[in-house]
Amino acid sequence: MQPIFVLVHSPSVGPSTWHPVAEQLAAAGHQVRVPSLLHIGAGAPPFWPRVVDAVRDDLRQVPAGSPVTLVAHSNAGLFLPVIRSGLDHPVVGSVFVDAALPARVGPTPVAASEFLEFLRPMAVNGRLPRWTDWWDEADVAPMFPDPTLRQKVTEEQPTLPLSYYEQHIPVPDAWDDHPCSYLLFSPPYDDAAAEAGDRGWRVAHLVGEHLHQIVDPAGTARHLVELAHTA
Repeated sequence: MQPIFVLVHSPSVGPSTWHPVAEQLAAAGHQVRVPSLLHIGAGAPPFWPRVVDAVRDDLRQVPAGSPVTLVAHSNAGLFLPVIRSGLDHPVVGSVFVDAALPARVGPTPVAASEFLEFLRPMAVNGRLPRWTDWWDEADVAPMFPDPTLRQKVTEEQPTLPLSYYEQHIPVPDAWDDHPCSYLLFSPPYDDAAAEAGDRGWRVAHLVGEHLHQIVDPAGTARHLVELAHTA
C-alpha cells in the first residue's frame, strides 16, 4: 500500500504553504493530507498536544492501518516525534524540509535563548506579529513567487503567543524507528542538514529560499517522493 503524504506546515505560517506541493503530489497519483495548525496558539500552553491532536484529527478521514509519510517544514520538525508517537496510523517515513531538528534527547526548546531575546520586544500583550512582519522586506520578498500567493500566505498567518516559542517539546524514545530524511532549501538550515547526515539520514538539496516549496512545488514534490521511497 502506497503511503499517504501528511504535509505538516510550520505553526508560524499556514497550510497554504503546502497546498501547491499537495496539488503536485495528487496529480502524480499520491494521496495527500495537509492538516491545519492555525488554531493551536489559542489558550494557554502547552501547545504541542494541540499539534498532535490536529494531525490525528485530520487523519480520522484515512482508513485505519493506512501507512503515512510525515513531512514537516521549518519548526514543525520539532513536533514530528510527538506527532509520530501520537498517531494510530503506521508511520513509514519522515522527511524534514528546511526544518529544525528535535534534540537527540529531549525535551527540545522551540526557540533558543538568543532568538527569544529577538522576539520578546515584538510581543504586544503576549502575542507576536505575523511571522513575515518580523523581517525586512528585502528578506521576505524573495520567498514569494508572485503577489497573489504572497497575499494568501501573509493573510493566513496566525499571531502566535510568545509562550509558543518559549515551550519545550518532548522527544519520545524510539520515535525515529523508521527511515528519516532531510530536504534542505536555504543556508540557515545548513547545520540542521549536516546534523541529519550525522544521524545517518539521507539528505537532499534543492536550492532556494525558506519557502521554496511554494516557488518550486513540482521540484519539491519530486524530491519528497524520492526521499520517501529511498530513505
